[in-house]
Amino acid sequence: MDTTFAFEASHLVCGAFATFCAILLWSRTRDMAWTFVIIGAIVSYADIVLSTLRVFGILGPAAAYNDIPLVRIAFANIPLLFSGIGFLVAVNRRRLP
Repeated sequence: MDTTFAFEASHLVCGAFATFCAILLWSRTRDMAWTFVIIGAIVSYADIVLSTLRVFGILGPAAAYNDIPLVRIAFANIPLLFSGIGFLVAVNRRRLP
C-alpha cells in the first residue's frame, strides 16, 4: 500500500505541475497548435485524478460496454489525440509560405 500511495502521490504532483504550467502557457498564448497540446495535458491530468480515485476506492469502476471500459479508454487516448492534432496544426502552419 505504501508503494501504491507513493506512486499515486508522485503522479498527482507531477501531473499538477504539468497542468499548472500548461494553463500558465494557455493564458499567454492563443496559438491553435499550443491550445490543442494544452488541452491534451489537462485531460491527461483528469485521467490521473480519476485513476487515483479508483485506486483508493473512492470512485467505482468506470462505465463499461461489453466489459470494455469506455471511459478509461477515452481518457487514456484523448490526450494523445489532442497532442497529435496540435502537432499537425504546427506542421501545416510551418509549410505555408
